[in-house]
Amino acid sequence: MALNMDAIGKPVGPLHKDYTWKDVVLYALGVGAGFSELDYCFEKNLKVIPSFAIALIFDALSQAAIDSGINLKGLLHGEQELIFHNPIPPQGTLTTIGKITGYFDKGKDKGALAVFQSETVHSNGQHLFTSIVTLFGRLDGGFGGQDRKTVPVVFPDREPDFVVEQTPSPDQPLIYRLSGDIFHLHVDPEFAKRSGFDKPIMHGLCTHGFACRALIDSFVPGHPEQVRRMTCRFSKTLYPGEPIRTLIWKTADGKALWRTVNANNEQAVIDNGEFEYGDI
Repeated sequence: MALNMDAIGKPVGPLHKDYTWKDVVLYALGVGAGFSELDYCFEKNLKVIPSFAIALIFDALSQAAIDSGINLKGLLHGEQELIFHNPIPPQGTLTTIGKITGYFDKGKDKGALAVFQSETVHSNGQHLFTSIVTLFGRLDGGFGGQDRKTVPVVFPDREPDFVVEQTPSPDQPLIYRLSGDIFHLHVDPEFAKRSGFDKPIMHGLCTHGFACRALIDSFVPGHPEQVRRMTCRFSKTLYPGEPIRTLIWKTADGKALWRTVNANNEQAVIDNGEFEYGDI
């Protein structure tokens, strides 16, 4: 099945999503929060981890992937950018509308990219966030399109200012998937093997949530509402239970670069991370 060129620019949505404090807490548990971060896990004075935004618009991402014609057997989340315009309330109804803005050809043996941008508004009238997702189709390269030119992220030539060590549970995907991403790659051993993996892998966006917690704790502890922007590229897969280390460099007031590595082999599983924080 070839990429659907007619999907470029075609509206996806509006899609509506109702959510409650239970969804907020379930997501927090899915990305490793617990008693040490009770504000994310207890409805009293509940605060929202900003990366929850992706779980809230997963239906839109799924629709974009289907509309694009990407071969789902080779589908991975390639890059993610979130720009926050207002803090996410702990409950309400969201409306999301977006569109596929373009495809990029990495080559026949390297895959293809589909970029999906969306805007999400809360039922209180506030524009909450912009999401720019790059979907990576491992099996869709060589369609004759142009490759994408990107500006490299240059990390400081020094030790990181913060190093946050975390260990996802071997069962982490079973919790995380209940927030919306029920793709079989993360739960079905047979599907994972057919896709080229030894066993089900971590959701890249689950690891992304672990990193978001680490960044908040490093710069604005207790104030997730001060996260303004978070962007990254998903570079390697991670198996559940493998320990991770998020390396963080402060580069200016309100700005930082980051990457998350597999602590067993120091390979980056999320790279080219940028983080901005402060009053919105």
